[in-house]
Amino acid sequence: MDVILIPGFWLDASSWQRVSPLIEDAGHTVHALTLPGLESRDAERAGIGLRTHIDAVVAAVDALPGPVVLVGHSGGGAIAHGVADARPDRIARVVYVDAGPLAHGDSINDELPIVDGEIPLPAWELFGDEDLVDLDETLRAEFRARAIPEPAAVATDGIELSDERRYDVPVTVIACEFPSAMLTEWIAGEVPFTRELAKVKHVDYIDLPTGHWPQFTKPVQLGQAITAAISA
Repeated sequence: MDVILIPGFWLDASSWQRVSPLIEDAGHTVHALTLPGLESRDAERAGIGLRTHIDAVVAAVDALPGPVVLVGHSGGGAIAHGVADARPDRIARVVYVDAGPLAHGDSINDELPIVDGEIPLPAWELFGDEDLVDLDETLRAEFRARAIPEPAAVATDGIELSDERRYDVPVTVIACEFPSAMLTEWIAGEVPFTRELAKVKHVDYIDLPTGHWPQFTKPVQLGQAITAAISA
């Protein structure tokens, strides 16, 4: 299976380097992406929005011959959902890594601090304790050293969705910060940010207890979880 890995905010393709070998060892072909504006700290980020990133992943899907599994971490999950909306007949499964699908009109995060039209990796104090579980000082330093500012509009643009066949695409949620039992409770309670996930017809859950960046804190376990999701 062709597997496209979509990084979350501030990260490029190399953020998957400890995860990809586990997926490849299971016989899959990995395509880890670097999204527009995340090529380097000096890259041009003006004019790049959420649709730019969705279109870049759609182009990667269109370049492959058969069905594709999308893996989206954090904000990359919203991008994956936009691609499933654009190419529902090409996506075999979407795997959300501590992420989930956005509903039409919602933005990924319009509360992050914007500096000169982009969003640098904020101070750790801006994140919740649950985000930072297992992210020790060494990993924090490595993350900050590799972090690339995110184009602001990727975080603030409302996602545009139009094809309800996206709900037919099977989904796996790899739950890290919060257990899957809590997610299902939120869905049952009609918590607003779960309203799009609630419409997906087939959802599986895999619990991987750690913080928001399992590709750094639990890379082997994440690779195993993604491989298990592909085989579901």
